[in-house]
Amino acid sequence: MEILDVLTNMAKTGRLGPVFSGAEWSDVTAALGEPWDIGTMSRNRKWPRLFAYGDLELSVCRCRKVSLICVQTWRDVVELPPSVVAGKGTFPEGLSHVDVVSALDKAGCPWEPYPPLTFGDQRSLVAIPTKANFTFEIPEGEEPVLNVMGLPGNGHDT
Repeated sequence: MEILDVLTNMAKTGRLGPVFSGAEWSDVTAALGEPWDIGTMSRNRKWPRLFAYGDLELSVCRCRKVSLICVQTWRDVVELPPSVVAGKGTFPEGLSHVDVVSALDKAGCPWEPYPPLTFGDQRSLVAIPTKANFTFEIPEGEEPVLNVMGLPGNGHDT
């Protein structure tokens, strides 16, 4: 499976294997193992916490449910749990806006520009079925390159 297939499938279904907004944290760790614990998202509270499986980052609320999901794609190599991407867990970076839009169109996943996150050297689009967000960096004099893809939170992050 290629990285565009993974991201397009996430945009259509709102899932990456056992990971979805509202998933029980115990189910995720049972399927994927123990993650890196990046830490709290607030100085004053222990929860919500941010965890990572390579470049798959998950916010987990105090009632131990996944509340936010993102895939960091700006690194030289994107790492995802091999068990949820058909055995291949590393992918090259550098997905262009044209590549992402083409993959979404080919998969029949409607999308539209996302003005609230489009400004300066940044462009964003949202996949309509799940409200998945693709945010691109626009290096000076170059085409936009995918920086992060995220699935929206469920509004429950405490």
